[in-house]
Amino acid sequence: MATNTVRLHRVLRTTPDKLYRAFVEPGAFERWLPPFGFTDKVHTMEPVVGGAWRMSFTNFGTGHGHSFGGKYLELVPGQRIAYDASFDDPHLPGTMKTTVVLTAVSCGTDMSVVQEGIPGVIPVEMCYLGWQESLVALAQLVEPNIPG
Repeated sequence: MATNTVRLHRVLRTTPDKLYRAFVEPGAFERWLPPFGFTDKVHTMEPVVGGAWRMSFTNFGTGHGHSFGGKYLELVPGQRIAYDASFDDPHLPGTMKTTVVLTAVSCGTDMSVVQEGIPGVIPVEMCYLGWQESLVALAQLVEPNIPG
């Protein structure tokens, strides 16, 4: 069965630690991960290696949704996050793996994201579009430096 891979890169005006937290705190993950037009609910999030996570996206316009989840494979605070994920929908088979590498740079954090094993029935351009939208929301969450 064919699968797809997406690779994304951003430099964000924030610290690696703040960016890392956006991936492992449920309220933060819900705030930035869903693409535009979707809401998100984290059902389970146990951010330790081997710990489970589960969430669902709901299309705000239609009310239709899908759920997915997996396990944390690697967690190095401020540096690296890797997790797998499978959809509950049998029409979206297989297990995906997402790896995020964070590197401090002079103006913030260099972030590299690789998501592999995306079911072949999902158009790769839709994955890129969704991730691009998610990364806009991520920047809006982590870049402001609000005192107190």
